[in-house]
Amino acid sequence: MQPITEEPPVWAAPADEVLERLGTTREGLTTTEAERRLAEVGPNSLPPPEPTPWWRRVVAQFQDTLIYILLASAAAKAALEDWVDFTVILAVAVINAAIGLVQEGRAEKALAGIRTMLSVQADVRRDGGWQRVDADALVPGDVVRLRGGDKVPADLRLVGASNLQAEESALTGESVPSTKDVDVVAPDAGVGDRTDMVFSGTLITQGSGRGVVTATGQETEVGRIQTLVDDVEPLETPLSRQLDAFGKALALLIGVMAIVMVLVGRLVHDFSLPDLVSATIGFAVAAVPEGLPALVTIILALGVQQMARQRAITRKLPAVEALGSVTTICSDKTGTLTKNEMTSRTVVTRAASYEVTGIGYAPEGAVRTGGRTATLSDRGDLAALVTAMARCNDAVVRRDESGWSLVGVPTDGALRTLALKSGFDGEGWRRLDVIPFDSQTKYMATLDEDPAGVVSVYVKGAPDRILDRCSYQRGADGAREALDHAWWEERIDALGADGLRVLAAAVGAPPPAGSAIADADVSEGLEMVGLVGIVDPPRPEAVAAIARCRRAGIKVKMITGDHAGTALAIGREMGIVTDDGAGIDVLTGPELEAMSTSQLRDVVRDVDVYARTSPEHKIRIVSALQHHGEVVAMTGDGVNDAPALTQADVGVAMGIKGTEATKEAADVVLADDNFATIERAVEEGRRIYDNVRKSVLFLLPTNGAQALVMLVAVIVGMTLPLEPVQVLWINMVAAVTLSLALAYEQAEPGIMDRAPRDPKTSVVDTVYGVRIVVVSLIIGGATLLVFTTTREAGLSLPEARTAAVTMLALGQLAYLFNARFLDASSLRLAVLRGNRVVWASAAGLIAAQLAFTYLPFMNRWFESAPIGLGVWAYTAALAVGVFLLVEAGKAVDRHRGAHGGIRG
Repeated sequence: MQPITEEPPVWAAPADEVLERLGTTREGLTTTEAERRLAEVGPNSLPPPEPTPWWRRVVAQFQDTLIYILLASAAAKAALEDWVDFTVILAVAVINAAIGLVQEGRAEKALAGIRTMLSVQADVRRDGGWQRVDADALVPGDVVRLRGGDKVPADLRLVGASNLQAEESALTGESVPSTKDVDVVAPDAGVGDRTDMVFSGTLITQGSGRGVVTATGQETEVGRIQTLVDDVEPLETPLSRQLDAFGKALALLIGVMAIVMVLVGRLVHDFSLPDLVSATIGFAVAAVPEGLPALVTIILALGVQQMARQRAITRKLPAVEALGSVTTICSDKTGTLTKNEMTSRTVVTRAASYEVTGIGYAPEGAVRTGGRTATLSDRGDLAALVTAMARCNDAVVRRDESGWSLVGVPTDGALRTLALKSGFDGEGWRRLDVIPFDSQTKYMATLDEDPAGVVSVYVKGAPDRILDRCSYQRGADGAREALDHAWWEERIDALGADGLRVLAAAVGAPPPAGSAIADADVSEGLEMVGLVGIVDPPRPEAVAAIARCRRAGIKVKMITGDHAGTALAIGREMGIVTDDGAGIDVLTGPELEAMSTSQLRDVVRDVDVYARTSPEHKIRIVSALQHHGEVVAMTGDGVNDAPALTQADVGVAMGIKGTEATKEAADVVLADDNFATIERAVEEGRRIYDNVRKSVLFLLPTNGAQALVMLVAVIVGMTLPLEPVQVLWINMVAAVTLSLALAYEQAEPGIMDRAPRDPKTSVVDTVYGVRIVVVSLIIGGATLLVFTTTREAGLSLPEARTAAVTMLALGQLAYLFNARFLDASSLRLAVLRGNRVVWASAAGLIAAQLAFTYLPFMNRWFESAPIGLGVWAYTAALAVGVFLLVEAGKAVDRHRGAHGGIRG
């Protein structure tokens, strides 16, 4: 059966027309017809994703320009039957691939997480009776029965509903259950406004109903979201893009210089072919920072551990660095910026307006007016309102090991907590009868007897419906007086303008019958006692975190399924929206839908609040921001957020209230569901990037020095000061060991007071590029000096080469202390403190170099030889000279004010 595509859509067509369109009746299908349709449309389940074959994942680890150079060098060594060098070079490439596989971790499981949302079984009408069947056997045209607590098994068009409400926050982002009925809605209604539909994976919280299945499996709203997740193209992080571009540029430079070496060596100095090949490979291996991928991976992994201690669990390593580049955070509202716990904030009676302190369901706070705490014994108007709201209420607020929680409807929970804060406990009261809340009448009424035996009627509900039933109001002096309809409407509008959900309460006389009430008993003549304004309150720590993000140059945008007024009020309260008169305050889903991609791109950076949005809208918003070069983090907790989390540069999910689909789609999961943790994660990301940058800028001059030694040797026609395997030794053992020490550097002062870095800028700017060249010349020059002078002093070729390797090792160790403070002077005691790993790395390097020099099997593998203490002293003195020369260069840079980067 083909999906329904005729106009109007099923939510805009009468129920009987939808039944006819689907070829069914209110009595449902026959078993035979259902089986036929099941064979045609397939099971009501979401198909699993195609896994990536293991061999493709392995091959992908070798798809790097610098690794290609290593593999080509290994192949050349194999052709020359130099198996020792071949083994060492190939081992380096394989180790890097293994690290890459570990970094990748488990494959993306967002689709599997969404599949778990489907119901297990459903009540379906077949063959004229009700049957309990597996949900995956449902087909379009089946008639399904729903009751409170049921999970909806498919997308249904309601054909009958009584008091029906559905919790749809995972799809719509709305913080309160949606009221459902059978009345048609507009064809362009968004998911959150389709009140005659219930959707697969959502939960029935109240009432009962029947619906006809209109979509199953991948055709449902949740299935469509799965398709969106599947279609999103993964993005590279800024650092990965920079390193990729750097690798290609370096490979091109290595290729050009290798050709020059071959031409000069062959045509000018008449090198033999094996020597020339060995020299070229040595140059290529020296120039390739093959330790760079492992180095970056290790630094990011250390960052993951640190972020986990800050309650931010990172699922994908590149996200650690990407967090430090974030320029915009797009956040869902419900449960992310807010507590997802409805709270009474304002109470209005004819006598006074009250402020309610405290947030959430915990009865911690008070009711205050005029700066003083109000008590029920002193404030009869407040007592009347609180009593009505508490008695006309079925919610239970209770405390367990994890804190305060609610059993019931969120709005009733807010009112129950209000009663507890004000001191009303309901002891001695007795309920005689009740008219349950109905989505048609939008009120609830109870008949109650107080401890003194006085019977009253209490009514609460939508303020317009309650006002229509009132003829009187509780006056400021406590006496009954004529209703001032205009005064109450003005207060209702004012509360609504503040983004509050408003409920009204009234009191009536008991019916003559005494023990039962009907709608006619509360249809008129009631006495209005007051209003309560309810809100899903902002997290206080989130407000502070948003302020810190603004100070750090990071924009925060709220994307929610709530109505525009509510969203805008919360946005202002949280500091997301500032009333500066610039730009558009709020953009709704229908308005966004009417915009072309170019129109959205024109305004997307100026809008801070988006309301009534769908999953497609969230993806469009994130994509439009990325079009402007923004690095976007998207936060959320519902399945409706999963596609946008996948599209974003960094997807951040809530770990406690988030759905499994959202967690699996995210790069980072917040263990405490706290927006403030995102801000701390961004700070950690910035520190990590700084340390990656320090490590990379330390590593490049060391490779430059090695390559320079090989290049100069060929150009001038001298004996090679280093063998290719010796170059690999110093690259993998010395450089990676020392660079790793910089991963433990602390955050620079004021790290969150500077603007986000431009993701288009290179890790190496012009000033640092010059420094890399200068340091390469200094260390490379010192190495050539050691090689030539030791040869002239009578040392053998293996001894002189060992001395050259030692000079490279000690020169890099000296430069490590320069690199701890890239701009500030390292000629201070601070360079010896604050990072114990520096000393451990230095000790490890010296121990490894001693093994390289004196262990016989190392001498055989790397063609090294023992050297005397005089050579060690000579190279150590030159290393001190390297340190002082680099510091002189840094002093020149500071004098010129050439760089404003990282400062110590």
